Amino acid sequence: MSKARVPWKAVIGGSVGNLVEWYDWFVYTSFAVYFAASFFPEGDNTAKLLNTAAIFAVGFFMRPLGGWLLGRYADRKGRKAALTLTVTLMSASALLIAIAPTYETVGYFGAVVLVVARLLQGLSVGGEYAASATYLTEATPRGRRGFASSFQYVSMTAGQLVGLGLQIILQNTMSTEALNSYGWRIPFVIGALGAAVVFYLRRNLLETEAYDEEERDVEHQSRGTIKQLLAHKKEALLVIALTMGGTVAYYTYTTYLTKYLAITAGLPKETATLVSFCALFIFMCLQPLAGGLSDRIGRRPLLITFGIGSMLGTVPLMTALGGVTGFGGGLVLSLIGLVIVTGYTSINAVVKAELFPTNVRALGVALPYAIANALFGGTAEYVALWFKNNKIESGYFWYVSACAAVSLVVYLTMRETRDVALSRAEQASEDVVAARV
Repeated sequence: MSKARVPWKAVIGGSVGNLVEWYDWFVYTSFAVYFAASFFPEGDNTAKLLNTAAIFAVGFFMRPLGGWLLGRYADRKGRKAALTLTVTLMSASALLIAIAPTYETVGYFGAVVLVVARLLQGLSVGGEYAASATYLTEATPRGRRGFASSFQYVSMTAGQLVGLGLQIILQNTMSTEALNSYGWRIPFVIGALGAAVVFYLRRNLLETEAYDEEERDVEHQSRGTIKQLLAHKKEALLVIALTMGGTVAYYTYTTYLTKYLAITAGLPKETATLVSFCALFIFMCLQPLAGGLSDRIGRRPLLITFGIGSMLGTVPLMTALGGVTGFGGGLVLSLIGLVIVTGYTSINAVVKAELFPTNVRALGVALPYAIANALFGGTAEYVALWFKNNKIESGYFWYVSACAAVSLVVYLTMRETRDVALSRAEQASEDVVAARV
């Protein structure tokens, strides 16, 4: 099983598009400290960040709709078609943010444009996650699926790193006044152009064998429907529950980390950004290692390790991070948190895809995952800032721990998915081997 070849063309094709998708998605929060004042009147800085965080969360609440529409589209029209559509939507939304007018020019209309753009991004990402997870999982032979699908979070993290790297470059080549005025628009223009390139790359991907098999044998109208999903409601609820703790922890140690180090620990913005960049780079490199490990020992051991680590470690880690005074301490503590989170991120895509049959796999991954992200992932930053604004910041750390505890119960009771066959051809091959034995 371990000798199966990794289809690198499919992995790279799916991952590069995912990189641009998540670059555009995360660059919003990376540059929020610079453009928050452009869309809201003068006032408290934390209040401005709360406003931009609320708009960030709005995008997450569009993700269930995107998960439903684009998950259904992926099950009916194919994984390749869905991947192409999602990156097109993302390019348009990035361009819309790049040209959004400021409060000084048109009042709150600029914030309305931001909301519309985030809604489009939410629609796109709601489908992108499932299309990418399903494609990477189906395109890879059993025994290498954990390794290959881990590149989804490699690409997601790479998108953040590109955004953070660009931020570091702009911070060192432009004045703060220039960044606040117009420099923050640059990354959104780059994102729109990058998505246009990926559109071309994704048009040349091959469809997966599992989907082609389903396309030939199953009635078109029965694929990707809510009725079909409800036939697997236990698995759908499982996706929501196992995502809950992972998504809160992930957004805490990635998108919120830079703000936390800058606002609470008092580190300069440049230092906080550099800590995040270095920690995320190492985190990205860990994903294939952990994914490959899951191919050998199973998915559940990694999920259980994450659940225990996040439940017990969040409060002391975040408390210590709030008191760091320099780059070294911030990096070490951030890495500890991200190593724990790797137990979830490296395999969560493949686990979800392995729970569902081909005819409803994309929708089964997309909609429950998007609902969990809307409820827990998209609100994480807003909840954290709300606790801070009300002078009870430590309450957020306990909230993250509680979410991890709920997911841990699921990890301890769920079935192992590593060896499940994703297509009839794969099952037939397994039957032949079993017969010979």
